[in-house]
Amino acid sequence: MSVPVWPALREAAGRVEELVSVMPEPGSRLPEKQAELTAAKDAARTLRMRFLETHADAVYDRLTAGGTEGLRIAELVEAAAAEFPALVPTAGQLAADRGRRQADKEGYEIDQGIFLRAVLGSPQAGSHLLDTMLRPTPRALRLLPEFTRTGVLETESVRVERRDGAAYLTMCRDDCLNAEDDQQVEDMETAVDLALLDPGVKVGVLRGGTMTHPRYRGRRVFSAGINLKSLHAGDISLVGFLLRRELGYIHKLVRGIRTEDAPWHARTVEKPWVAAVETFAIGGGTQLLLVFDHVLAASDAYLSLPAAREGIVPGAGNFRLGRHTGPRIARQVILQGRRIRATEPDARLLIDEVVEPEEIDAAVARAVDRLRGPAVVPNRRMLNLAEEPVDEFRRYMAEFALQQALRLYGEDVIGKVGRFAEKA
Repeated sequence: MSVPVWPALREAAGRVEELVSVMPEPGSRLPEKQAELTAAKDAARTLRMRFLETHADAVYDRLTAGGTEGLRIAELVEAAAAEFPALVPTAGQLAADRGRRQADKEGYEIDQGIFLRAVLGSPQAGSHLLDTMLRPTPRALRLLPEFTRTGVLETESVRVERRDGAAYLTMCRDDCLNAEDDQQVEDMETAVDLALLDPGVKVGVLRGGTMTHPRYRGRRVFSAGINLKSLHAGDISLVGFLLRRELGYIHKLVRGIRTEDAPWHARTVEKPWVAAVETFAIGGGTQLLLVFDHVLAASDAYLSLPAAREGIVPGAGNFRLGRHTGPRIARQVILQGRRIRATEPDARLLIDEVVEPEEIDAAVARAVDRLRGPAVVPNRRMLNLAEEPVDEFRRYMAEFALQQALRLYGEDVIGKVGRFAEKA
């Protein structure tokens, strides 16, 4: 692509690669050498931002054959690396970082964040990418015939069971309190896809399974949020976890799934969703509740979004929480780490129904029955259209792509997850 800034960007990217090739591993560098490399990275990133401000749509068109091919987010950055190696990290650069602790990585994902910020920020390219991410995954399509026949799917992280026209999704990472990592995001998207694709399912239910973790052994737990131990180990990725989670299964919970079986009068197949919270929903667990049609909780449960304390951005929580609670409570929860217990008056802004722990099963059954009506889906579609316009979501996710990438490599984040890993 022949444009004025492109030769300068290629030269700047080459300079970064040259410096990395002659330096020791990140944790062994002298401060002055690390400062030299940081300055070179900053120079290249400035040029990337300038280039993409003007050429994001042209780049996206090249990668997707003018929008005729749909590339999921991981496929998109891979294609960009092959076609424009100075624009995003190459497969070789990412492979060199893979397996390193977060503290020892080069931070190439920041460059992916710059690229995806520009793509998602474009009304044309960003809308096309969001639509692509609403399509069912190949894994779900492969498993669909068996699930339709048996009504059961067991994955490493999630169990799905169809009973009486409802799909019951149970998060079953019993060793880590359903703390999310790349594997759980993969399994959750598969499970959500199957629930949406199976014509025998009318309502979806999400619940945490029974734990073997010593502190909560025998109790059901909804979710402990992001797996900080995995983040410390370098196993939480920007594309495979943080962005796929928001643009994949959570977005499908809101908008439904793009499929040829969608009716002529709708672009997606949508279904109503119920969440049942037991013990706690921390971080990403609380983020999930913000997209459900009915949320019920045990009376001894609590919710929290400790994003500022962890040093990261709580997904689309900043985008959605204030819609439920108003701006003051949203700031208390996100910026100051306020916990909201299910029995507090403010909890009714986030939870529809609070019951005693032993009454959860009956409450779930009642909620499922209430959401079976034929007018539920068109009305939830209109509510979501009014409450969360897709263009506003797209613009939020554009900025999130870069800000979360930067936070992944913040010194405060690396220090905190390191201390957490030592205690775990």
